[in-house]
Amino acid sequence: MENSIVKSQAYGKDRVRVVRVVRHQDGWQEIADYWVCCLLSGEQFETSYTKGDNKLVVATDSQKNTVYYLAKTLPAEKVMVPEVFASEVASFMVKKYAHVTSCQVKVTTKPWERMKFDDKAHAHSFYREGKETRWTEAVVTKTSPPSAASLNTIINSGFYDLEVLKTTNSSFVDFWRDELTTLPDMPDRLLSTKVLCQWKFVPQTIEALQAIDYDAAYNGAKRNTLDAFANDPRAWVHASVQSTLYIMADRILNDFSHVDDVYYALPNIHYFPFDLSKFGLKNTQTDAEVYMPIADPSGLITATISRPSKGKF
Repeated sequence: MENSIVKSQAYGKDRVRVVRVVRHQDGWQEIADYWVCCLLSGEQFETSYTKGDNKLVVATDSQKNTVYYLAKTLPAEKVMVPEVFASEVASFMVKKYAHVTSCQVKVTTKPWERMKFDDKAHAHSFYREGKETRWTEAVVTKTSPPSAASLNTIINSGFYDLEVLKTTNSSFVDFWRDELTTLPDMPDRLLSTKVLCQWKFVPQTIEALQAIDYDAAYNGAKRNTLDAFANDPRAWVHASVQSTLYIMADRILNDFSHVDDVYYALPNIHYFPFDLSKFGLKNTQTDAEVYMPIADPSGLITATISRPSKGKF
């Protein structure tokens, strides 16, 4: 006899590829290029798992169609910003279907860059270089289902695969040593990482959340990440990747009051000086000019940095 219960569930359509072009009367055109994942959840879907009853199942194909429908019918300004589009799709789903309690929509994009010729931006031509991937996730949940009168909205955003490297002004010294330690102090080293950064917005009404300048937050997070890595005075001789991470996140929190916390994952992509002593050549520490990249294993530094809780001194 079947006694197991459905502890949690969600289903939907993943990797929905949608492109929206905005054509202005003066010939200027804009493009948004997304991968969309839409997942629905609710207690009334349980019987589709336990009884094979599909009467309340909104087909994943219908969810795909909804993404394209909204990409066409929503005002352009609600489609061209990933966070706003994700929240619109999620709120549409929970409002349309009484038995849907929550909808989670993730939008991923690798933005197209506008071509420039003689320092003049082209009206309708773009290119895409190897660069970081931007993403956002909106979760809209009914607070008193099945009514959609009151909704709770959470938006998280971020980017990944932003690869950075600097050839000096990074150190790693004075770390714990015991009988298993073989790594020497590294007063100056080549530092590289592939940045994953994500930030959570302070929970608000969906109207207030949609009023946020999300492009400014994304560009600011990227700018602070790069500037802290390369130019922050505290970053010239970091004690560790951990301190680099903290400075990056702290700067984002200081610049954007609507960001609640910031998470980073920074793999330490190692470049070790190659031992050329067997050829009578010095290539260690201050003499190092030739390096051997080491893919595996790599260090991995992660942390979530948030604002102090109220009342904490």
